[in-house]
Amino acid sequence: MIGFSDLKEFYKGRRVFVSGHNGFKGSWLTLLLEELGAEVYGYSLPAKEGELFSILYPTPPAYSFEGDVRNYEQLRSLMEWARPELVFHLAAQPIVRESYLFPRETYETNVMGTVNLLESIRHIPTVRSVLNVTTDKVYENNDMEHHAFTEEEKLDGFDPYSNSKSCSEILTHSYQKSFFNEEKEEDGQRVLPRISTARAGNVIGGGDFAKDRIIPDAVRAVVRGQKIGVRNPYSVRPYQHVLEPLLVYLEIAARQAGYVKGLSKETFSYPEGKRYASQYNVGPSVEDAIHTGELVGLFTEFWGDGASWENTAEKNAPHEAGFLQLSTEKLRKTFHWEPRYTVREAVKETVDWYKAWNEGEDMRAFSKKQISHFFHLSLGECYHNELKGKAGERPGYSSGNQ
Repeated sequence: MIGFSDLKEFYKGRRVFVSGHNGFKGSWLTLLLEELGAEVYGYSLPAKEGELFSILYPTPPAYSFEGDVRNYEQLRSLMEWARPELVFHLAAQPIVRESYLFPRETYETNVMGTVNLLESIRHIPTVRSVLNVTTDKVYENNDMEHHAFTEEEKLDGFDPYSNSKSCSEILTHSYQKSFFNEEKEEDGQRVLPRISTARAGNVIGGGDFAKDRIIPDAVRAVVRGQKIGVRNPYSVRPYQHVLEPLLVYLEIAARQAGYVKGLSKETFSYPEGKRYASQYNVGPSVEDAIHTGELVGLFTEFWGDGASWENTAEKNAPHEAGFLQLSTEKLRKTFHWEPRYTVREAVKETVDWYKAWNEGEDMRAFSKKQISHFFHLSLGECYHNELKGKAGERPGYSSGNQ
């Protein structure tokens, strides 16, 4: 796994397009790309007051553009103007329960939005690397306990959100084979972009305020002095801190573009990069796939102040998978990757962020400190030591620039 200095060597000065840049993961990715010195162009629906992007960027930056991925003409026009080298596709309708209420809109955004992005890329010769961020819910899931999905298994999500992301995966593979196949390049006139998909989900971390997600629901409850209601306390999920998949996304995009340490900024080693373009599961260690009730138990432990939770399971609730686990063997072998945080550490970082936010701290500065702490971590050793202290204490972050 490459480190911060390696990523900075590659991304500094590069033109990067991020769809969905003001969402939860998109906001963290945008901040991280800024820290790496990239020239970022973001395209999203208008940011809502009080959500993470508005917290990190009270004044919208010059590169932030409002729009809808369902609007092909607008999206293509902006991308042609931006002339990006790398593209991260995060724009989506991401909530399972919302997809039951608005299935058509979910498919329009998650399926046709992906078509519009890839169709735009067909006409932009500068693009070298594309990453479509989907979800761990793309697989046909029959709730087999202790089964960890591999990338080769059937794509057939149950609910409209999960299924729309399965569709997004399949159409991405079709575009790659039909239009971005290097075997079909003619006369060397164009270097075709490489495309990968990343299947991550159940991401936690500071700044998520979405409806019907367990950590945001927990935060809203505790700041009001209420018990946390947990709809599915016995469901098993591969929870991970938001910076874990973002680091993977950045490496996949760089590697498939041909990044080799020490090459000049203008050089891409395409023979080296070709083998990285693929589909990848992104998740924690197998032992860190835990019950949602356990996750909330960790949250209340670190929050303190008498925080507690209760089972609020609903009769006849919309279907959500009971057991979900990913095999990350392919990711580990390809990139020599290991997660930096255990689930306990991920929850601790998450609680620290929300406590700082609740106390009125400068959250842009605090978020940068969490990025610094994540990248300077030596495989968790120093953090394991910190966690031996009091549950309510925050770790001492390094404030140095990177």
